[in-house]
Amino acid sequence: MTWNEHGGRLGEEFFTPGSSSFTEFLAAHRPELLSTRRVLPDGVRAAPDQVPHGTTVLALSFRDGVLIAGDRRATMGNLIAQRDLEKVHPADDYTAVAFAGTVGLALDMVKLYQVELTHFEKIEGVAMTLDGKARRLAGMIRQNLGQAMQGLAVVPLLTGYDPARPEGERGRIFSFDIAGGLYEKTGFHAEGSGSPYASGALKKLFRKGLDRREAALAALQALYDAADDDSATGGPDINRRIFPIVSVITEDGFERLPEAETAALSREMVEQRRTRPDGPHATP
Repeated sequence: MTWNEHGGRLGEEFFTPGSSSFTEFLAAHRPELLSTRRVLPDGVRAAPDQVPHGTTVLALSFRDGVLIAGDRRATMGNLIAQRDLEKVHPADDYTAVAFAGTVGLALDMVKLYQVELTHFEKIEGVAMTLDGKARRLAGMIRQNLGQAMQGLAVVPLLTGYDPARPEGERGRIFSFDIAGGLYEKTGFHAEGSGSPYASGALKKLFRKGLDRREAALAALQALYDAADDDSATGGPDINRRIFPIVSVITEDGFERLPEAETAALSREMVEQRRTRPDGPHATP
């Protein structure tokens, strides 16, 4: 039902009490608007070299909250589909989501998730808890299972600032599988094709109590290592001035690091790699 079909009046569904979930509302009344519900015809599978895929994203906790970052490359098979893709997005003031996987579906899911959190707060009068936000995103991923089994998977990474946690532990990280399984991670986590190499770097560099600058450098080092071994992951492109996206969430809310700061840190890291190509060693 549309506004025009009712002569300027909203349909009854807008005035009927129900769930505070915007996704459930759409599923009940306009399911065709949910891209996560569309499945390819039986026997059809998406060709990996015909659909852009985003690659490596990561998160790590630090002294004041949590950091989330991603490289900028999207690939179609052996081709670079995009060099400056944004894979890290704020979900609300204290939550951020990054994604690996099918770009088109991932961007739709991020936009729907942002609306989902806003809709809940408007209906209920309070913000959803961080655990509730994680469960809600898990449910949205589960709705995409049919497409994931046909090669169109989306694998988000969720981070948030939780003031209910003890000081120093308020930055939280959640990962998911393609079936909507939800897992909370401690310290750090990475997703995407370059994640084994990024995780290996973070295992070496992560420690409790990192400040913002140290956490940002650790994230950039991890993405550099991922790009060094995974052709689908893009490292800092000094010539084109394309650098990874790095964002933090603290008690002051979500903040994307200014491009000038990310560029300066990236150049510092690349210069360090001239004398130590394998990157910094673990702190004793």
